Amino acid sequence: MAITADTIDHTTLAHLVEAGAVHGADVIGQAGGWGVVIKYGMTERALAARRGAVRNFKKFETLVSYLKALGIAEYRVNAANFDPVALKARSTRPDATARLKHAHEAAAYDTWFREQVEQGIKEADDPNTVMVPHAVVKKDMAKQRKELLARIAAGAN
Repeated sequence: MAITADTIDHTTLAHLVEAGAVHGADVIGQAGGWGVVIKYGMTERALAARRGAVRNFKKFETLVSYLKALGIAEYRVNAANFDPVALKARSTRPDATARLKHAHEAAAYDTWFREQVEQGIKEADDPNTVMVPHAVVKKDMAKQRKELLARIAAGAN
């Protein structure tokens, strides 16, 4: 039995179970895990994820817990197309790993940067902070630059 294209969402399923309208469920093994087809009235619908696609449970135990929490304790299992090798192959996502690593690095940098800005503002607002005039800073930097260029010239000869 294949999972159908027609789907049912969680909220609708919960209402149907509460009303006692669900009379069966088929758990179907697939290459990427487990899906479930709900039977009510003369209709069969696959459980949908949030975006309308058929929901796929990677772990059978998660699906069992989900159905049990809804009040569905009995169902048929069809494992003919279940492929645990495909499940393992799909679980590695180097693109997601790199994306998450980059996001964590960016968040850490953002935190560090905000701390530096906050520290600078506190220092600028502190009445005990000694302010150095711009002209003095420029004169000191010119002196340091001249000394550095002299050291470079002496080392190059």
